Amino acid sequence: MMTYSITLATLDGKKIQFNCESSQTVQDAAEEAGFFPPAICKMGSCGSCLAVCDSGDYQLKNYSEGLLPSNAEKTKDILLCRTYPQSDLVIHAPYGSDKIQNHEEIPRDATVIEIKTLAERTVYLVLQLSEDEENGLAFNFEPGQFVELEIPELELKRAYSIANTTNWEGRLEFLIRLQDQGQFSQFLQNQAKEGQALKVHGPGGTFGLHGQSLKPRCFIAGGTGLAPFLSILRRMADWGEDHPTQLFLGVNNEAEIFCGQELNDLQQSLAKLKVTICVWKPMGEWDGFRGTPADALVEYLKQADVLPDLYLCGPPKLVEITTEIALKQGISAENIYCERFS
Repeated sequence: MMTYSITLATLDGKKIQFNCESSQTVQDAAEEAGFFPPAICKMGSCGSCLAVCDSGDYQLKNYSEGLLPSNAEKTKDILLCRTYPQSDLVIHAPYGSDKIQNHEEIPRDATVIEIKTLAERTVYLVLQLSEDEENGLAFNFEPGQFVELEIPELELKRAYSIANTTNWEGRLEFLIRLQDQGQFSQFLQNQAKEGQALKVHGPGGTFGLHGQSLKPRCFIAGGTGLAPFLSILRRMADWGEDHPTQLFLGVNNEAEIFCGQELNDLQQSLAKLKVTICVWKPMGEWDGFRGTPADALVEYLKQADVLPDLYLCGPPKLVEITTEIALKQGISAENIYCERFS
């Protein structure tokens, strides 16, 4: 069994080093050395431990389809929890050193306080966290991050983006698309009710606004990929941000449209926010945009005086197609930020 040196570099220029055996994942080795980089499921299904390997050889084992781009072997995108070293590695993390803890996060207890259907196959879920000794009711996270919800009695976990912003009341809001034969979807449809106990792991993920760019922002959401953008836009409204922002929300048909009033209210609060709902296959007399958010992006870029920073959240196929379009239109890869659904 071989032992290799791992260097994990963060966005703020800090580096941590530790050893990792060839039979260990990088995440496990880091934790054994007393470092706890962001991670939730540790099974390759949530994406919270995403990073890029700058140098070295490794083996990337079993992870959920769609979490990494299809060309991950070329781009060197990895998941720390599924990466086994075959040489010394230098890994670049998409977060600052302040995100690396010296202890493992303890899940929070929560209860369901509201659950309702918003549109065809879309559920609005609200949780109330229980008070704990360290944080009280507060739950600190950055807009764009997600948590993993656990149903203890079913031994079931699923990751979902948070739709609201940090608060002192312990309130967490989610937009969840119901999946055919999905275990969590079956739970939401047939068992979940007010008072239902859950556990909340996290927060995790690094999706969210990057840097202090003055470029316009273009948000592309596929269905419930709207959730992290709602969190971001709510924060912008709370802080009175005056930044040119275009949101494209994509749905299959009119029956899937949701959060219309919420988006209208945000446009009233944010003078430079424009929202376009894109209906792929209208069933009736739809007078809005016909097509996908990728189609809408093409039209938007034709008229743009300045190329925007592009933020994408949704199914892997939408993210990949839209990324290809953006790159062809001259948007730099460094100005494209993605969150894929697995």
